[in-house]
Amino acid sequence: MPRTLTPIDAIEALTEARERTLTLVAGVGDEDLEHVHSTLMSPLVWDLGHIAAFEDLWLVHRIGGEPMLRGDLADVYDAFETPRAGRGELPFLGPAEARAYLNAVRERAVAVLERDGVGDGRIPELIIRHEHQHTETMLQTLELARLQGFEPGPPPASDPGPHTGLELVEVEGGEFAIGAGNDRFAYDNERPRHRTTVRDYRIGRTPITNAMWLAFVEGGGYARREWWSDEGWAFKQAHDITRPQGWTADLRSQWRLGRLAPLASDLPVVHVSWFEADAFARAHGVRLPTEAEWERAATWDQRRGVALRYPWGDEAPVPGVHANLDQLSGGTAAAGQFVVGAAPSGCLGMLGDVWEWTSSRFDGYPGFVADPYREYSEVFFGGDYRVLRGGSWATRARVATPTFRNWDYPQRRQIFAGVRIAADA
Repeated sequence: MPRTLTPIDAIEALTEARERTLTLVAGVGDEDLEHVHSTLMSPLVWDLGHIAAFEDLWLVHRIGGEPMLRGDLADVYDAFETPRAGRGELPFLGPAEARAYLNAVRERAVAVLERDGVGDGRIPELIIRHEHQHTETMLQTLELARLQGFEPGPPPASDPGPHTGLELVEVEGGEFAIGAGNDRFAYDNERPRHRTTVRDYRIGRTPITNAMWLAFVEGGGYARREWWSDEGWAFKQAHDITRPQGWTADLRSQWRLGRLAPLASDLPVVHVSWFEADAFARAHGVRLPTEAEWERAATWDQRRGVALRYPWGDEAPVPGVHANLDQLSGGTAAAGQFVVGAAPSGCLGMLGDVWEWTSSRFDGYPGFVADPYREYSEVFFGGDYRVLRGGSWATRARVATPTFRNWDYPQRRQIFAGVRIAADA
């Protein structure tokens, strides 16, 4: 990876990430910080300690060669060894101690960067993005708990358009390269960049909107057995799922970070599981896209025969201009609103607003090599996890790239996830 960071750049980015993290929990009381609001999520204060421990391990200890500040906490904050469901029972630091731990580790990290530089830039970039990813996870916890730890800004202005998510654009198939190249930072599961082939297909111009999902609900979408897979139906029945997570029973409003908001018809549906997304697609005689189809639609410029770095070109996303990213307000924008962020295929909103489920199972690309640590993704390969693409309103622009691969179990609904449909040509 080229040296894209200077020590000053890295320190500024780390500082900005920390300010955002602390802003999220500024108004959350100690009891709520320590409480297990859902077994799907960590206590918020565990996330704070984990962010510090990860930075200390990778930047201060492994790069700087310094002894760990709190080696006794390594097991407590090891994300792989301590699954979320059991983290509430761990002897994690309390809120005041966790904040002190964050500050102490940051002082050490800054000293290492000033003394030793950034090396090839990968580890400082990893630390920055790791904290960005945790702030989105913490936002999920706040939403599940219906807490509001900060004063959100205004939601993005809505400019209702004609989009429903059912409009499809034609994408010409063929051979193309998928995955991240070596000219930028990427996670190991995004590499190696390799060639694959897709047939001609059609894909949604935008994600599916609340209006279309409401029609699905009112049309018996959660009652029609023939639209659900066996596993999806069993999951739905076991948990009595009748609407997207956060929607009220009268289907007129939804919860957003502790507040009830009217159910806006033109916004992308959010907080639906893969099973629900699959059932919706079946009900409309279509399917979910593969991740190769998703990436081709997001990046392939058919006219020039090249893959773009971002859907609109080489320029990194500018939140509020290219895409609905980097928000703390808890809101999606109208589907298709960011036309300046259109892909050459004609698809809109492929980065930001909502993560989009694909039909693909999470696995390594041909020639995969775990780097720098195998617990990030390799341990999740070959199971039931499904790939999500694109990022949400809560995703940081630094993280949201067309090659980034998110993943989760098909029954998960806490993610800021929606649906973009596809069909054979």
